[in-house]
Amino acid sequence: MVIRKYRPSDCRELAELFYQTVHTVNAADYTKEQLNAWAGGNVDLPAWNKSFLEHITLVAVEGGRITGFGDLDPPGYLDRLYVHRDFQRQGVASAICGALEQAAGMNTITTHASITARPFFARRGYIVKRKQRVVRKGISLTNYVMVKYPEKESAPQ
Repeated sequence: MVIRKYRPSDCRELAELFYQTVHTVNAADYTKEQLNAWAGGNVDLPAWNKSFLEHITLVAVEGGRITGFGDLDPPGYLDRLYVHRDFQRQGVASAICGALEQAAGMNTITTHASITARPFFARRGYIVKRKQRVVRKGISLTNYVMVKYPEKESAPQ
């Protein structure tokens, strides 16, 4: 597996990977209605490309195939982390997340983890700050605001 920087030519494939992952991997934790609100299949590709270029965006590739991607904005918000349904539990998310955490250096990282992703982030040392309900296209979804503090800094009391 190779972890490389995002290229604008990746955008369409990442949008498709996002849709397929949400609708398969997250299907055990969310209703069909919630999955459609979260990932309706109509990603604004120019907007995604712009955000990917503004963030630290990494893509995992194996055998010429994109297996996952993740991005972190400059203040330290881990926005997206998705792994292709056929490459789950093979270390792809860990490799991408590890590289993003390293790129963040000594900054605190925050993410909004799905019900599905919460255990993954917890194993990596992220702490649940709060459970929240977000509304997408009029549909309520549950996720968790999770934070990872730099190793030399302890969580605020």
